[in-house]
Amino acid sequence: MKDGGRLAAAIDILTEVDTYRRPVQDGLKEWGRRNRFAGSGDRLVIGNLVFDALRHKLSLSHIMGSTEARAHILATYALTWEFGVDGLVAALADDRFAPEPVTPAELARLDAADLDGAADHVRADVPEWLWPQFSNAYGADAVAEGQALARRAPIDLRVNRLKGDRDRVIRRMGHLPLEPTPISPVGLRLPPARAKDKAPHVQAEEGFRKGWFELQDEASQLAALVATSLAPTQVLDYCAGGGGKTLALAGELGNRGQIYAHDALKLRLAPIYERLQRSGARNVQVRDPQAATLDDLKDRMDLVFLDVPCSGTGVWRRRPDSKWRVTENALQGRLREQSQVLDAACGFVRPGGHLLYATCSLLPCENQQQLAAFLARNAAFEPVSLVERWGALFGEDAARPRFSEEGYATLSPATTGTDGFFIGLLRRREEG
Repeated sequence: MKDGGRLAAAIDILTEVDTYRRPVQDGLKEWGRRNRFAGSGDRLVIGNLVFDALRHKLSLSHIMGSTEARAHILATYALTWEFGVDGLVAALADDRFAPEPVTPAELARLDAADLDGAADHVRADVPEWLWPQFSNAYGADAVAEGQALARRAPIDLRVNRLKGDRDRVIRRMGHLPLEPTPISPVGLRLPPARAKDKAPHVQAEEGFRKGWFELQDEASQLAALVATSLAPTQVLDYCAGGGGKTLALAGELGNRGQIYAHDALKLRLAPIYERLQRSGARNVQVRDPQAATLDDLKDRMDLVFLDVPCSGTGVWRRRPDSKWRVTENALQGRLREQSQVLDAACGFVRPGGHLLYATCSLLPCENQQQLAAFLARNAAFEPVSLVERWGALFGEDAARPRFSEEGYATLSPATTGTDGFFIGLLRRREEG
């Protein structure tokens, strides 16, 4: 396919996604099934167009004076991908499968590319109903935070210390432009692909198959490093999901102690078994929610790690369609779920032990406010500041997250170059 046909396909897919509010991956998969003539390179470019259009949906609508999928896709190609108006006109003229030619009105809009007079939430590409929370939380930096969330994300890898170190992985994967992550001592980073480019498929690498590394954003790595700096010997990963944090904890603890991996849904735990085998982790016990209980762990854990379900506002770089599908009702449901998880999990912390609460959200209602409500109904717990621990762990020159008055840490693409992530540390009082 030529770019004209790819643009037409992207318009069709984005129209369907906007109309039916369906996940982009479902729309791309269905289009590929109906159009088997399209090769993998075509599907890649079409997908990139759709995702990048969604990243900048509001600002592109303002520039083009239209909320139609056609306007978003044409502007993505000409402006975001920097092919310019001439490149766009040429792409449409060179392909009989292309959309209709650019109109004079569209040309004028593209030439001006004007965001003057746009509301802050438009310039930030943040849904209007969520903007008050962003604005209240980040003040003068709120637009910059939103804009950073609208860019493509890098690919971050976490080196598995059970099987090697960062230098070894760099040497063995010298064909890739890997760089050490700025903060995490076990992280490696590949820059985001540009425009039509394809990102490396790192899961096809020998090092991945042998367990030398896992895909994991730097923010999640940092949360695991903070957790293991407490030197726990008995750990419960209460919302383990596919096991990413469990593996990180096992690697940092060097297979010492015992980690219990649990999740409320058995299906979410399914990938953990293969990942554990590949990683060489031997100190992990998986607690299947249907086949085992956690009763024997009550009041025994040095650390309970809670990476709770959340709105996902911190990972909009990777899932831009979720930005426009999240609803106020869904957010309220997440808030109730988080509260329930906190109340259920806190009973496993021993007196003097710690609870680490984490989300991939940038909304205070899911983070600081959620912990404030928990502490108001649980006098046995108290906040632990991460301010000094951060410098001790990662160096005084390392990028610093936003620290709350209690010492909780909020990471973001704009401040730390990571996904949006919240880390709050609590301690159970000895007499609690």
